[in-house]
Amino acid sequence: MAHMQTRKVAAVSGATGAIGKAIASELAKLNFSVVLITRNPEKSAQVVKELIAESNNFSITYQIADLSRKSSIQSLIDTWQGPLHALVNNAATTPKTRQLTPEGIELQFATNVLGYYWLTEGFSQILAESAPARVINVASYWAGGLDLSDLEFQRRSYHNHDAYRQSKQANRMLTPIFGNLLRESRVTVNSCHPGDVNSTLSNNLGFGGSQSPSDGARTPVWLTTDKSLAGVSGKYFENQNEVQCQFASRDADSKKLYDICSEY
Repeated sequence: MAHMQTRKVAAVSGATGAIGKAIASELAKLNFSVVLITRNPEKSAQVVKELIAESNNFSITYQIADLSRKSSIQSLIDTWQGPLHALVNNAATTPKTRQLTPEGIELQFATNVLGYYWLTEGFSQILAESAPARVINVASYWAGGLDLSDLEFQRRSYHNHDAYRQSKQANRMLTPIFGNLLRESRVTVNSCHPGDVNSTLSNNLGFGGSQSPSDGARTPVWLTTDKSLAGVSGKYFENQNEVQCQFASRDADSKKLYDICSEY
């Protein structure tokens, strides 16, 4: 067995959900030290137990953070110990009604967009110190409809699928921005569509899903581990193939979105 210090460390957000758990499981089987970033201690402890049994890798732990709240993410980062070689931003929520965080931010934007932003921004120093390192943003091909003047659906009527599509467009737009910002640090940032997996999230959006969680995990895990991707950054992938992202060329809008996120 590899010595602890030779293992790469990967953090996976939303790791008690279908795709997140499958990503964590595959990384554990590839001998990563895996940290699940989750909200629910009981559920997390159960998932850790299952993943250890599946992978025979005892280096699986969890950290509690509410990814819709900047203060909670900051506490996670402040108490983080040791390196981080891969950050998989995967946590997402799709509430059917418009909900607010305790800070008064629309919940889906806070979790799905700001959560990715705050984790990437917050961990950037630790990732740089651990470099080469990778950030993988689990986005979706089901993306679009972003309105920079109404990111929280204060003016538009809220539908969870519209808010979800907007959040996934935002993930894809922020990916090349972070890719450029972190390039000098030898930290790559890429986004992907995982696959159509039957999950709580897809059911909330009114979809079933034709693929297994391990199918859904394949591209994110490949982006985390494949040696051929060393130095590849700011790109969008589907089915382990780079796909031209229709949102990537909107540099001015992407920059504006980044600036808006930085003000929260």
